[in-house]
Amino acid sequence: MSSDTLTKLPAAPGTSGPADVPRIVPQRRYGQWAAAVVVLALLALAVTSVLRNEAFQWDVVAAYFTTDSVLRGLWLTLWLTAVVMALGFALGTLLAAARLSANPVLRSVSWGYVWLFRSIPILVQLLLWFNIGALYPTVLGVKTVDLLGPVTVAIIGLTLHEAAYAAEVVRGGILSVDRGQIEAAQALGLSRWRRWRRIVLPQAMRAIVPPAGNMLIGTLKGTSIVSVIAVNDLLFSVQLVYHRTYQVIPLLMVATVWYTVVTSVLSVGQHYLEKRYARGAERTR
Repeated sequence: MSSDTLTKLPAAPGTSGPADVPRIVPQRRYGQWAAAVVVLALLALAVTSVLRNEAFQWDVVAAYFTTDSVLRGLWLTLWLTAVVMALGFALGTLLAAARLSANPVLRSVSWGYVWLFRSIPILVQLLLWFNIGALYPTVLGVKTVDLLGPVTVAIIGLTLHEAAYAAEVVRGGILSVDRGQIEAAQALGLSRWRRWRRIVLPQAMRAIVPPAGNMLIGTLKGTSIVSVIAVNDLLFSVQLVYHRTYQVIPLLMVATVWYTVVTSVLSVGQHYLEKRYARGAERTR
């Protein structure tokens, strides 16, 4: 213990014992307090700059924030996110099961799928699906252009992309469960379905929920890329407006605020879901 953290106290009158009793004094962290003051000052300057900068045109942001076109785009964004996550995790779970199976063909196909769709940028995938008619003009006697509209192309492209990542998330969660617990369940005579439902999945969800929550938020923001194929999502809706009014910054701020609100709500939901599945775990969150 350093000498600057100890002070000497005189012995109490009428008592015997050592003349000097050490007392612990909390270390004063002046550097941390100085850094905190600097950070808060910079944060206050940034907030003040954003609020007082007339170029943001906050009155225009408020005027367009709840317009019908923006709300319709927001609804399509939320709907597209929910559909893509549901289908992506359903396909990803099948791919994870195939990757963990004893069949070498299934393992190889699952690995190849994950490798391929994680290697191709999502924008390239969407553009390929959007122009699939150049490769297959007709499918089952129906013109591909009529069969695959922009929304359908967005669902297919985003789902196949998300499934590759979901497969690794699910596989990692399953592998995080101790093998000894599965063997103990087998020794107790539990059926395969009950082992998965009562032993594997509840523990695997502790490892699956955090990255799955990040994937959900990433998918919500990633849906903005479908604006390049003219899907009328939130970003495309505000683009239509500022192409007409030339108020680019305030309309982009409308989309920014909506994305921030929705991701904040999803983050709160992820927090409580993690808390639910962390019950009984030894680690602290």
